[in-house]
Amino acid sequence: MINVAILGFGTVGSGVAEVIHQNHDLIARYLGEEVSLKYILDVHDFPNSLFGDRVIHDFSIIEQDPDVDVVVETIGGARIALEFTRRALMAGKSVVTSNKELVATHGCELLRIAEEKRVSYLFEASVGGGIPVIRPMKQCLAANEIEEIYGILNGTTNYILTRMIEGALSFEEALKEAQEKGYAERDPSADIEGADACRKIAILSSLATGWYIAPEQIPTEGITGITLQDVDFAKQVDRKIKLLGRMIRREDGMVCAYVAPHLVRADTPLANVVGVFNGIQIRGNAVGDVMFYGQGAGKMATASAVVADVLDAAKHKNEQTHPFWTEAEGNLVYSLEEVKTRWYVRTAAAIAMPEGCIALSEQTSETTAFLTEEALSEQELLARLPQGMAQVHYRVLD
Repeated sequence: MINVAILGFGTVGSGVAEVIHQNHDLIARYLGEEVSLKYILDVHDFPNSLFGDRVIHDFSIIEQDPDVDVVVETIGGARIALEFTRRALMAGKSVVTSNKELVATHGCELLRIAEEKRVSYLFEASVGGGIPVIRPMKQCLAANEIEEIYGILNGTTNYILTRMIEGALSFEEALKEAQEKGYAERDPSADIEGADACRKIAILSSLATGWYIAPEQIPTEGITGITLQDVDFAKQVDRKIKLLGRMIRREDGMVCAYVAPHLVRADTPLANVVGVFNGIQIRGNAVGDVMFYGQGAGKMATASAVVADVLDAAKHKNEQTHPFWTEAEGNLVYSLEEVKTRWYVRTAAAIAMPEGCIALSEQTSETTAFLTEEALSEQELLARLPQGMAQVHYRVLD
């Protein structure tokens, strides 16, 4: 018997309980033993829930119970979740989480504790929700050096951009609709300003390199400056605007990771990832390009990934299984300034276009829009534009 405790009985936590209950027989056949939900830790009671009799309010009960094998952390954030995760690992219990903030900011420490205590710390659901990507990177792509990762890592921003592209909604209108449908939080800043995607590309970059890449090392730009004008100009050159998280590895092993809007060719698979779906492309030096696509969030999709980690931890109960990275020896990250790309530029007034650019509109007194033909660093681009002029510029993914 594998005994499980769930910390936090919100959307994901309740989904985990449902998956364990609904697929009880399937899980038992897979493991060769039953999985039992023994405790649910929450500040609230749930008298109307099928699982209401498992609710407790004191974490030390879980911590001190030797029969609890796996702790599922779905509290979120990096405060109380960090304390409980540390204590669970120190008590010799494997921990499974969907908490991308915790993994991105404290994963190095928590993986080290898991290694010392010979238990597992697993977090498949922290990137891509129900999309399997972390385990394939660890196992199926283990023979590859990962050269590049880029993708749509946040369903909320992808939904907003999809509605701007397909429904001609303004950013504000699309955000309001996303909130009404429950795709965006009341405070959507972590999504629309890029912080959520930043944490996810930090996790993927750390997995790809084996060295810890902190969110603070990742330049991050969101989608709040994108307008319907930008959407229309992108269409003129058969492109769509997508918020991408990206990691690039140089031949010398140094890496650069960042989050920013990009103009993506409309005929590529990534451009056609719409709504709340995610798409993640990974390039290995042996396998070439592979893509992972699916529902990046949602109660049952995320719970599916969490329970899969529970089964993995249970199957390796007497050994340990988890991804691993450690603190880098010296600086591993090179500056985004060294990454040269083509650019889309929209200015707030008529200007003389720099030489070697493609006009996207007739110049007016209010707007000039163009693409650069030459790959430039951001500093080189800005040096060619009039100083002090209001403008936006986004990278072009070729």
